[in-house]
Amino acid sequence: MRSPLPRLLLAVLTHLFSTGVPAAAEEMPQLPARLNEEVRMLAIGTGSSSVELETTLFVPPGPGPFPLVVINHGRLSGDPRFDPRARYLVASREFLQRGYLVAIPMRPGFSKSGGSYVVPRCKIESNARLQAETIIAFLREMRRRPDVDPDRILLVGESEGGMAAMAAAATGFPGLRGVLNLAGRAPPNGAGCAWEESLVEAFAAFGTSSTVPSLWFYADDDSYWGRVLPQGMLRAYRDAGGQAALITHGSIAASDAQEMFTSPQGIPIWWPESERFLREIGLPTELRFSPGSTPRPQRSSYTKLDDSEALPYVDDHRRELYRRFLGLPFPRAFAIATTGNVGWAQGGPDALAAALDNCERAARRSCALYAIDDEVVWQFAGTSRSAATDPFREP
Repeated sequence: MRSPLPRLLLAVLTHLFSTGVPAAAEEMPQLPARLNEEVRMLAIGTGSSSVELETTLFVPPGPGPFPLVVINHGRLSGDPRFDPRARYLVASREFLQRGYLVAIPMRPGFSKSGGSYVVPRCKIESNARLQAETIIAFLREMRRRPDVDPDRILLVGESEGGMAAMAAAATGFPGLRGVLNLAGRAPPNGAGCAWEESLVEAFAAFGTSSTVPSLWFYADDDSYWGRVLPQGMLRAYRDAGGQAALITHGSIAASDAQEMFTSPQGIPIWWPESERFLREIGLPTELRFSPGSTPRPQRSSYTKLDDSEALPYVDDHRRELYRRFLGLPFPRAFAIATTGNVGWAQGGPDALAAALDNCERAARRSCALYAIDDEVVWQFAGTSRSAATDPFREP
């Protein structure tokens, strides 16, 4: 299935120029500003195979039981132990306001999770199945929670997490209704590795035993492939017996397909198709809560909005990015880390949270908001910072 680009552009414009929330939502209970976020070290496995996974949970208000969505992260460049804890605030809010309990486990070797990360190299299928064992063990633990509905489970995965989710779907785990595969792949590793062929063969292997439907999102201009390879993976998966539909699209910015899941601008691309898919597999799509929002810092007297030279920590390249940011329409937010990394967001239900999340994914540490709409909100200057005014302090 192909979504024509004009229809996607229309969806984006409709999303940006509408309120995005039905009038009835004003009468719904509002999600708390921090989205009931919990961070836990969840032990899976037994004995010598036991490992603790750093897990982020977003829990809806009320007793449940709630449908469960487990989001499986991708991988940044470098040592995965320095990867930040994945939160997927934009996507998590979409599910949370519809009454889903959202769980985001960091797989072994990532961030603060125990165990070790195994590089896929050319063994894409076996590596994905290895990571799927972790996902299945995690699902077993989550199904024991009294606030989780064990018969309504959705797996979501982006990049390597998408490959792992597809491998997990091939196990026939009870209660699993479907999978959203966001640019599922394994990176090319090793000299002479025919990774494209290995990808196709891996999806064919998963299709032989998978009994749950899946919806795939791949960009035509992804840096790892064009239009041909995802079609080949889909064909191999279907020919082997798998159930899948493919949504292709142009990039929403200078980024690969999986980035649409972390940006407010990506919602009009992935959510309408996902909403249709969820209805087909018997999972809820109705709004139950109105979305919360990140508290807005007060305007500061640090500097003028257009004074890009006053930005702390950043280099000339990031200053230029800030100047481009100033040309975006409202709502918008710009965040900075002490490493000099930056992140920004425009549009969506919570541009502040999205900007912080984008910045922290790049910096792998906490970020602070610098500008919101037409105001500078940076709360300190220089290196003398008290605990009361330091935006980088732990909450």
